Amino acid sequence: MHITTLDPGASALDYYGYELRRYREAAGLTQRQLGVIINYTGSMIGQIETAKKLPTLEFSRAVDAALDTGGLLTRLLDLVLRSQLPSWFRQVGELEARAVEICSFEAHMVLGLLQTEEYARAVLGTLDQSNLDDRTAVRMGRQRILEKEKPPVFWAILNEAALYLEIGGRETMKSQLGRLLAYEENPRVNIQILPFAAGAHAGLQGSFDLYRFPSDPPIVYTEGYGSGHPTANSDTVNDCSLRYDHLQAAALSIRESAELIRRVMEERYGEQRDADGDSVAEIQLQR
Repeated sequence: MHITTLDPGASALDYYGYELRRYREAAGLTQRQLGVIINYTGSMIGQIETAKKLPTLEFSRAVDAALDTGGLLTRLLDLVLRSQLPSWFRQVGELEARAVEICSFEAHMVLGLLQTEEYARAVLGTLDQSNLDDRTAVRMGRQRILEKEKPPVFWAILNEAALYLEIGGRETMKSQLGRLLAYEENPRVNIQILPFAAGAHAGLQGSFDLYRFPSDPPIVYTEGYGSGHPTANSDTVNDCSLRYDHLQAAALSIRESAELIRRVMEERYGEQRDADGDSVAEIQLQR
């Protein structure tokens, strides 16, 4: 039987597959036997061992527990997912992983670090359905930086339009806004809404991110169509820092922002009721 031999130095995904096979064989298990233990198919394990399919967090944790790896595969997963980012965006994954503070302004939609899986699928699947499962998994994997023992302090300013741009349908939007509210009591994830009433504002030139590090100079990241532009130029960093300060001043407070998100979620995406308080959906079903 031909067995694909991986070069563990070829990529993070190859290294993951190599280590998975090494630990499985050391335990004296076939792919099918390991699959029975962790409730996955042997075929799935084979595809991951040969770097043909991306592993998930759930899979990595299950294998680590079954093969007593000391958490190796779960730790490797971040590198694997980061390596699958588009080449022009890969540096952003590295910046996010190293930053102690991230300041983001998004002019149109909910930021990737705050997206639900359904919302992310809808965004990534627009005009391109290829490898959608893997691309979605990679985006969701970036959010693990917010779950680290010492996560970065994350400031996110969203244009109010992001609450109304219906991406993925009503239920997806309701869930997405609920995700934003889930961070309401988290002091390290701070979400502010820039209201329509702010009028002309310091972010009219577009979305941008500002990354700060323990010892390295801060970096500003902006994005064009299919290209990313990180820079440590002090003039650009100072300009964007000033712009961000003005955006925060123009935005609603964290508490006011949560109140607006909650109101939009209930009024625009909640259950619709008639003048008597009866569910419109239930009335339509009865008819």
